[in-house]
Amino acid sequence: MNDYSGNDYKHLADRLDAIAEQLDEVMFDQLREAAAEKRGRPADDKRLTQARRAIEKASRLLRGDQNELQ
Repeated sequence: MNDYSGNDYKHLADRLDAIAEQLDEVMFDQLREAAAEKRGRPADDKRLTQARRAIEKASRLLRGDQNELQ
């Protein structure tokens, strides 16, 4: 069992940051494909954007960003 306290949250925040970067890659790939095919906004773009923002918020909270608590 992991003992997560204080500085150990940084590791979790780093993992969330990596997931957010992966979502960015997926989103950019979808946007490139849509632009190449002259389609509008990809269907999943809004959902993926919301997920990325939630993950970024969770990362900031784990790091103890006081601005996020306002």
